[in-house]
Amino acid sequence: MADQVALVQVYGSYGSREAWEVRDFLSRSVVHFDWHELRSDMDALRATGELLSSPRLPMVVLPDHTRLYAPSLQQIADHLGWVNAPRLQRYDLSIFGAGPAGLSAAVYAASEGLSVVLVEREAVGGQAGSSSLIENYLGFPDGLPGAMLAERARQQAAKFGAELLLMRRGVLGVFTHDGITATLEDGTRINAHTNICATGIGWRRLNVPGEDALLGCGVYYGAGTSEAPNCFGERVVVIGGGNSAGQAVMNLAGYASNVTMLVRGPSLAATLSTYLADRVQAQPNVTIRYNTTVTEFHGDDILDAVTVNDGATETTLPAQRAFVCIGGEPDTDWAADTVLQRDDLGYLRTGPDLISGQLRTVWPLDRAPYHLETSIPGSFAAGDVRHRSVKRVATAVGEGAMAVTFAHRFLQEKYGA
Repeated sequence: MADQVALVQVYGSYGSREAWEVRDFLSRSVVHFDWHELRSDMDALRATGELLSSPRLPMVVLPDHTRLYAPSLQQIADHLGWVNAPRLQRYDLSIFGAGPAGLSAAVYAASEGLSVVLVEREAVGGQAGSSSLIENYLGFPDGLPGAMLAERARQQAAKFGAELLLMRRGVLGVFTHDGITATLEDGTRINAHTNICATGIGWRRLNVPGEDALLGCGVYYGAGTSEAPNCFGERVVVIGGGNSAGQAVMNLAGYASNVTMLVRGPSLAATLSTYLADRVQAQPNVTIRYNTTVTEFHGDDILDAVTVNDGATETTLPAQRAFVCIGGEPDTDWAADTVLQRDDLGYLRTGPDLISGQLRTVWPLDRAPYHLETSIPGSFAAGDVRHRSVKRVATAVGEGAMAVTFAHRFLQEKYGA
């Protein structure tokens, strides 16, 4: 593969949380960038005209040479031309969440001629977009980075005419007899006859001392695809025992001097795919500690150690970076004031998983809900946000396509479309 030309230049200090947020966002958005780490006032003055402690850092230089000082992610996206207003007054289908399920739904709906708007609060890809390598997705024997898979899906959806609204966080959804009206954080309203919730899950927090203070300053959630090249010669830890943790370990092992994998259970067999477990266990610079949990992160401004507990003793391990990959929680707080049914953990119930006793009080139709239909007719859920969903990229893609079939069926029965 030919070398990619960096489109964006990012300048910032080592351990800067704001600089990490920019790198992470650009990496998940598949924007090629050069990271310029500033270690002294002389470095900073020469490159940016600012002192290392300046609140105007980090600095981002865009392809047209525009300089953005301490920009928000919204400002970067806006200058890159990613933030647009909806083009239509009403859509056939609105999709919330641009992970694998939402992207799949957008591709299939737009290819079938539906007017589609896909709303995403940050970068496309969801948690899958932060995976360093997805190897068990059908048709890609060599695997591919999660962000690349998401970017290809975005391009495919756009080719078929789906409209994508990035950096748009929803604050209120109102369901009516004619669909859903979603009000976004900036006041924009989106009207649609049907909708698919594909908001996925957010990273679960450890909630241990030092976590909040060091987030982005040595403590990261996800596989750390943007940070791996910066780990050269360092000691790092990966917390978790699932596939995302295993891929993070293998990616980081190519840069770090030592990677310690902290696994809560007694083995990898129950949580990690066999092919990946074999690789992790065979990697010479990887140490696996079982039955181990993290109790504290240490460091004044930057992480320098992690305290762990194996059930018998506590040990403090030196570490320059820690990557937390322990699964997530559903992003459904927005549904709290609606009649959408959620389970005890917050996942959306659909189809046969709807509670029949409660369903009789809210379900207005004679027919039973479709398989991926929520307790509101014409409103569907797909991917990890669903109750009892299978947490796999292939499953999410399949559910996104299936949800479109049911949305089409709903439109035909209600509008004859």
